[in-house]
Amino acid sequence: MLKYLIEKEFKQIMRNSFLPKLVIMFPIVAISVFPWAANMDVKDIRFVTVDYDNSAFSARLTGKIAGSGFFVEKGRCASYEEALFAVEHGDADIAIEIPEGFEKGIVNDNYADLFIASNAVDGVRGALAASHMAAITRQFSEELNREQGSSYDRNIAVVPKIEATPRVMYNPSMDYKHFMVPAIMVMLLTIIGGFLPALNIVMEKEKGTIEQINVSPVGRFTFILSKLIPYWIIGFIVLSLCILFAWIIYGIVPVGRLYNFYLLASLFLLVVSGFGLVISNYSGTMQQAMFVMFFFLLIMVMMSGLFTPIASMPDWALFITHFNPLRYFVEIMRMLFLKGSSLGALTYQISALAGFAVVFNLWAVVSYRKNG
Repeated sequence: MLKYLIEKEFKQIMRNSFLPKLVIMFPIVAISVFPWAANMDVKDIRFVTVDYDNSAFSARLTGKIAGSGFFVEKGRCASYEEALFAVEHGDADIAIEIPEGFEKGIVNDNYADLFIASNAVDGVRGALAASHMAAITRQFSEELNREQGSSYDRNIAVVPKIEATPRVMYNPSMDYKHFMVPAIMVMLLTIIGGFLPALNIVMEKEKGTIEQINVSPVGRFTFILSKLIPYWIIGFIVLSLCILFAWIIYGIVPVGRLYNFYLLASLFLLVVSGFGLVISNYSGTMQQAMFVMFFFLLIMVMMSGLFTPIASMPDWALFITHFNPLRYFVEIMRMLFLKGSSLGALTYQISALAGFAVVFNLWAVVSYRKNG
């Protein structure tokens, strides 16, 4: 019986003029466009300078900032008020004020002030811009200290020289797209493998065909499986296409083993399909189900670490993320894709997803019986 029901679902999907095209085009568009649009790399930050000192040191600092690769100099302002005006009206992202006596303070007192005003309308960009600017000024200060130290007599002072060689692991190119691609795959699996079958069941309710199923010899468990299995298969096809397109477009190749991807994707599909079934059981119309799914999807995406690190969230938000299944699978995909982590290293995430799978599917079964 299950075989014929699954065959019927696939025929229904293929008769749909839109869904087969969506299965092919959605991963192509998502992988090729979303990583560029959802890019948190901070580059080409526009800055203006107010240089009251007009010294060799102030010119050197400005040149170092402009040549860092993060900043683009938009010009010089005569006053701090003029620089703030440029920031407020969107002509610049950050303003630097170099006070009078800047060079004199460095040479004589080994100390000087520098004022930075950053546009924090975009809080992440503003904070990172100020952080990059502070790092560059620290490097400039260290360079000056080394230069002044090297001019001392060796018998009078010894200036130690410590060089740190950074090693960037797992994403050596520091390309944010490598960080986003695995998370976008999670989004696609959530929508196609979890929410589409739930909407399909709600559509059966609207048409009244689900009542015919309820009075037929077909068991409810068989009926639900016949609705879920085709979309699980489609979810695996989409995941495979995403891995292929990530390699073709960005040259990103999974570090982890492919069977781990599909094994843990199966577990995640159980979670999101169970969650989708719960929503479908409490929804009477497609419109109601779509609004509820959109509500939960928005919260789950924002609290999953997809765009911002979970560690940087406040304590109350950090607590909420423990109840978000997307958080765990985003971590799994990034660890498998970029680090090649073993299943043993993912025990915590796998246990959490297994718990969600049990809870959501039991809830779906109980609530379905109530509505039967």
